[in-house]
Amino acid sequence: MTHHPIHAADLPKPVGPYSPGMGFERLIFVSGQGATDPATGRLAGTDAASQTEQCLKNVQTILRAAGSDLQHVLRCGVFLIDMNEFSQMNGVYERMFGDHRPARTTIQAAGLPGHGLRVEIDCIAYKP
Repeated sequence: MTHHPIHAADLPKPVGPYSPGMGFERLIFVSGQGATDPATGRLAGTDAASQTEQCLKNVQTILRAAGSDLQHVLRCGVFLIDMNEFSQMNGVYERMFGDHRPARTTIQAAGLPGHGLRVEIDCIAYKP
């Protein structure tokens, strides 16, 4: 049994010494993804809705690099700067996951690594 890092060329660089994702057998562990748009290197927007969409696009890029996708996510962790933005995040989350309903924990964080970052999302998925 071995594990391996998962990288994708079209992702923002990690802000620390970690891999965007790790694969172990058929499991995929995706590190917390912020809302940096890899095309511009800037936040995708200033509000929770636009940031949630970019976070999930970044998660999806990692999953696809590992041979998976959003419909194979088992669990998500969502970190919000302000719990009052829950409904904004939740609306985008529901749209992007469609009928798929992974287990999820959502918390309000005291801070996130990046000026203006309002949302961060991590997940555990599998490779079908």
